[in-house]
Amino acid sequence: MSITPPLLTELEAVNVMLSVIGEAPVNTLSGAATVDVIQAKAILSQVSREVQSVGWHFNIEKDYPLVPNVNQEIILASNMVRVDADQFPELDVVQRGLKLYNRKDHTFKFDKTVKAEVIFLLPFEELPQTARQFIVIRAARIFQDRMVGSETLHGFTAVDEQKALADLKDAEGDTGDYTIFDHYDAYRPLDRF
Repeated sequence: MSITPPLLTELEAVNVMLSVIGEAPVNTLSGAATVDVIQAKAILSQVSREVQSVGWHFNIEKDYPLVPNVNQEIILASNMVRVDADQFPELDVVQRGLKLYNRKDHTFKFDKTVKAEVIFLLPFEELPQTARQFIVIRAARIFQDRMVGSETLHGFTAVDEQKALADLKDAEGDTGDYTIFDHYDAYRPLDRF
């Protein structure tokens, strides 16, 4: 019988952040909240967006179909952080607001489905544990810096943050199944023969 450890929840994350500045934990994130809780939630959300925007194996979709609507526009979901359609050399597309824009033709109009690599912003509860851990520790350090500003506490949390980032990158390497041949610069010397 395998036992899966429970994942870090958003409530637990906020309580970790509060503990870093010596505040008591809270039982809920809804309803009337203190300024510290509101600030902690905001920083947690900001750091989550920042970390996920980089793009990790867990939040990148390759060959994701983007279908034009009846107006021939491709409307993007609000949780799409980045869209890259390099596989269509005839298109030079960028994300503008919540629409896909064709820079080559200077238009929002598309007559076919575009497949792209899309980075999605996931809710905290859908993130893998290593990502949650890194986000919480980074958010706690930023929260402590803004609320208290203790150099001693900053040093402790900075070391924890480095370890959590190393754990996240290690998990990324394991789950992403990357090889040196995934990047053309590494493959190019072998391709000469």
